[in-house]
Amino acid sequence: MAATVEDYVLAADRENTVRSYASAIKNFEEVWKGLLPTTGDTVARYLVEHATAYRLSTLRLHLAALARWHADNGFADPTRSPLVHKVLRGIKAKHASPQRRARPLQLEVLESVSDALSASQSAARDVGRQTDVMRAGRDRALVLLGFWRAFRSDELANMRIEEIEAVRGQGLTCRPGRTKTTDEEEDKAFHCPALSRLCPVDAYLDWIALSGRKSGPVFPALDRWGNLSNEHMTTQSILPLLRRILQAAGAAEAKSYSSHSLRRGFAGWASANGWDLKELMEHVGWRDVNSALRYIDVSSDRLKSKFERGLSRRSVPGEGAADRG
Repeated sequence: MAATVEDYVLAADRENTVRSYASAIKNFEEVWKGLLPTTGDTVARYLVEHATAYRLSTLRLHLAALARWHADNGFADPTRSPLVHKVLRGIKAKHASPQRRARPLQLEVLESVSDALSASQSAARDVGRQTDVMRAGRDRALVLLGFWRAFRSDELANMRIEEIEAVRGQGLTCRPGRTKTTDEEEDKAFHCPALSRLCPVDAYLDWIALSGRKSGPVFPALDRWGNLSNEHMTTQSILPLLRRILQAAGAAEAKSYSSHSLRRGFAGWASANGWDLKELMEHVGWRDVNSALRYIDVSSDRLKSKFERGLSRRSVPGEGAADRG
């Protein structure tokens, strides 16, 4: 069957983007009772009336949705109005709150989670609980691969077996069809080496062997009887799954972790272990330096050591004599 124009238009956007834009347009039309097409004055009023109800990032998403609707339907973009830009700057000045940052998953927590899942899998195997064996294998692969590759939720949820090449003791390469940061004509590949411990390559291969699958989603849903779904997990299901895994492993304050905790944890670990920014950006797939810097913390201990190194350097005799004279 020949593809239609609409098929290609829909393929140009990620599923999450399409869903978010549709929700924003529905809010504008059905909840706020706005009319489309609309004007810059109306958009400015919409922003003002939602200034305290929505975060700045949400307001920007709604503007993007309105801009897309007008472009798709052949109308001038009202969000480009100088009044709209001025109102948005005013909202940022009066109401913007500091961006919440994900709690990083530290390496010691990752290790305790991996050990707990391995122990759970072994215990389930001993008593013949195959569903629990499979669930522990899937979850361990998800956490280890998510951490060492610094994957987002949507990247984990949308991984497919046929897009991955993995060799035990060597490494893993994933070539996803589309990601948030992949251009249409770009052959984007994510690489991950085999490691001496907490190895994501071994965890992935063990899980795929256990699942018995040759194609399809890497991390499908699993029901109580051990049946694997043929569909991908939804992006939204990754966070509650991660929190359940952390809680079962005894991690403190498991609910404080977010879907970005794996990425932020890896970025912090890499930075603390001497990776430069270029290496980190290439590994994760960041193109914008500011995006990378949002995930990196400089610990007070590291800063203190830099101060102390500077203080330990004694002045050369005679330095500053001219100033004293």
